[in-house]
Amino acid sequence: MPALTLDALLRSLKKKGAAPERLYLLHGDEEVLKDEAIRALLDAAVGSNRDFNLDVRYAADLTPESFHALVNTPPMLAERRAVVIRGVEQLGKRKTKLRDELLRYLADPNPTTVLVLVVAAGEELDAELARACSSVLLEPLAADRVPRWLQHHASALGVTLAPDAVELLLSAVGGDLSTLARELEKLASLAAGTGRPVSADDVTGMVGVRRGETIYDLVDAAMERRAARAAQLVEPILEQAGMSGVKILSLLGTHLVGTAVARAERDRGTARLEDAVFRQMQTARPYGLRNWREEAARWAKWSLQWNAGDLGRALCAALAADNALKTATVSDDRGIVTQLVLVFAKMDREAA
Repeated sequence: MPALTLDALLRSLKKKGAAPERLYLLHGDEEVLKDEAIRALLDAAVGSNRDFNLDVRYAADLTPESFHALVNTPPMLAERRAVVIRGVEQLGKRKTKLRDELLRYLADPNPTTVLVLVVAAGEELDAELARACSSVLLEPLAADRVPRWLQHHASALGVTLAPDAVELLLSAVGGDLSTLARELEKLASLAAGTGRPVSADDVTGMVGVRRGETIYDLVDAAMERRAARAAQLVEPILEQAGMSGVKILSLLGTHLVGTAVARAERDRGTARLEDAVFRQMQTARPYGLRNWREEAARWAKWSLQWNAGDLGRALCAALAADNALKTATVSDDRGIVTQLVLVFAKMDREAA
């Protein structure tokens, strides 16, 4: 059976009279969505009875005996109890007593226990465990879904975001849900009890980012080869919370690759260039971008300003800068990133 998405899981739990399954396996690279799935499962399974009917453990801390006791303990004053086990990938595929006990249990689970197994991001899915459970895949959201998630998460925290606050927050942070969640918690504490929506000014004051000084403004300036503006933005952006030279270079690299894809399609004479680039984005699912349709349009436009040779050299320069950031004894993020964006403009002048 194909893995469920978070939306499909939530729909199944909201069906009138529906009870959660007894076995779930959560996997994928988006940890924030895993936490949301766990909260939804616990709400459905034990509701407000968590004090007596919920156990959360890590697989590395369990023995066969302690696991058996966890999943077979009867619920207290409730229909069900829940057990969440994180780090299931640590069991591996080796034959161990704990793994054997888990597989025996999965073949005949306790009808009053909801068992949720959680695989860490970046870890390989164990097909044998997946076959025995309701498998739920939690991957990073497509860029066009992040604004809706942001408003939903803000609502769960009891705050409302004004449209300009959403726009500025996404411009500052991008689609990184864990960073967005942290910043939302700060903003929720700021707006608590005020009865007013969080504004762009609140985002500027709390997150430390102003309009026109986001990482995406830097990327746009660099890719448009406006060297002076790009270099001017490096320092204020690096001063923002959670920002680093590696993060800037990662996003720049993604846009260089995307523009190279658009340039290759243009050189082949592809009709409906933006649509062709968008389809490739749907296949590759690049991380950390804005709205994919809008990014496809940017890459198509930027491909007019770059030839294939310059894009290849720019990618090599970006890789060298990334290696310098990760290997230098004394990191100089500002100098390395500034030098890179200046190189982009130098290529443009040499080509002219």
